[in-house]
Amino acid sequence: MAEPTNEQPGKTTTRKSTGAKPESKQRFAKAIEEAKAGAEALTKEAQDRASAYRAKAASQSSEWIDEAKVLSDQAKEKAFILAGEGKAKASEAIHSLGQVVEDNAAVIDEKVGPKYGDYARSAAKGMKGAAEKIDSKDLGELGEDAKEFVRKSPGVAVAMAAAAGFLLSRIFRRSGN
Repeated sequence: MAEPTNEQPGKTTTRKSTGAKPESKQRFAKAIEEAKAGAEALTKEAQDRASAYRAKAASQSSEWIDEAKVLSDQAKEKAFILAGEGKAKASEAIHSLGQVVEDNAAVIDEKVGPKYGDYARSAAKGMKGAAEKIDSKDLGELGEDAKEFVRKSPGVAVAMAAAAGFLLSRIFRRSGN
């Protein structure tokens, strides 16, 4: 069988095909087998390395999870302590404000009238009662009370939050100057 070849540019000649020699077929087959064996070896090595990396990642992630749990527990404990301190300070502030209003009720009686003085005394009594309630309840009970209040009066809760935010922004703006 004759095959065209391009041995010189522009000229085509033909060469006779002699058929593949058995020796070259064997070399080719051997090369294929070696390539397959090499590919299998590389695949095995890649799988071994991947398994090692997975094991290392799993052990590292479990260490991180354990560390995160410890830090989470510490944060919860610190938050609980700070919340308790905040509750005590809020109660004390409300009680002090009630005392100031009560102390000034007599002045209000003189300047505005006894009716408004009575309002001030009533407000002072309410503030002191609220402070006592805050003192008597634990944080869980206060949280439940707050949730219940928001469910019953969402508009009032939003208005109170807005007012508190406004007051806090004014306080922090002044302290920054």
